[in-house]
Amino acid sequence: MGHKKTKKIVYLALLSALAIILHTVDHYLSSPLPLGVKLGIANIVALLVVDIYGTKEMFVVNFFRVIISGLLTGTLMHYTFLMSCGGVFLSSVVLALLKRYTKLPLVSISIIAAICHNIGQMFVISFVISSAALMPYIFVMLAASIPTGILTGLTAIEVLKRVKREQFQ
Repeated sequence: MGHKKTKKIVYLALLSALAIILHTVDHYLSSPLPLGVKLGIANIVALLVVDIYGTKEMFVVNFFRVIISGLLTGTLMHYTFLMSCGGVFLSSVVLALLKRYTKLPLVSISIIAAICHNIGQMFVISFVISSAALMPYIFVMLAASIPTGILTGLTAIEVLKRVKREQFQ
């Protein structure tokens, strides 16, 4: 294995660890927020990875983030874990499509991904409880998506300004 490939794997592992830490912190910070609303700070890492490396690497980092965070927070195979999977899957697919087919700014992509994350979560919970009774709550989640999407997008932009991209290559 070449030096460049090893370096890339190491950086992706470090970024995955950072995403796991941020996801776990976000899990415990959510208590003062309305039910189900999270800041989504781990999505900062997804935005960084997709910008620096690409979509395939973002999917890998997000996969490890969700699985390992589920283990660490004790929610693996719990409805919150399944909601996280649904949200991460939908937002990752949309993020990949937006990065590939549009020239939208990172903040706009972040907001759209946050909205899709919440839509994915609501679809999963409606499926798990076999009812659409919680679907009106989507409006609370969508309203929270805008400021959290702006926050994660702006933070990712600031990090990207300060990091030397060639260091990651």
